[in-house]
Amino acid sequence: QVQLVESGGGLVQPGGSLKLSCAATGITVSLYRMGWYRQAPGKQREAVASISSSGMTNYEDFVKGRFTISRDNAKNTVYLQMNTLNAEDTAVYFCNAQLYSLINWGKGTLVTVSS
Repeated sequence: QVQLVESGGGLVQPGGSLKLSCAATGITVSLYRMGWYRQAPGKQREAVASISSSGMTNYEDFVKGRFTISRDNAKNTVYLQMNTLNAEDTAVYFCNAQLYSLINWGKGTLVTVSS
């Protein structure tokens, strides 16, 4: 059974940083395209960043230069380092694992950026 468990969310002030983790069981993250998505209140879920099985990373324009996605194969965990956070980054952040037509989602972790 595949499980993706996100952690690391919380309340942070504007300009601050958080590091999200996505711990996977039932899959090997290095074989999957792993991604982070987010859903703000009243908005649709949107892609944030991804890392392919080969290690290639991709970022949406609104996080380029501020967020970094990485992977620790030994821990079977994917991370999202988020810097220079602003109020628009407030959302539930979800981890996603995709291999061909197989798609798995975590339950999300809430990030609130507020003073």
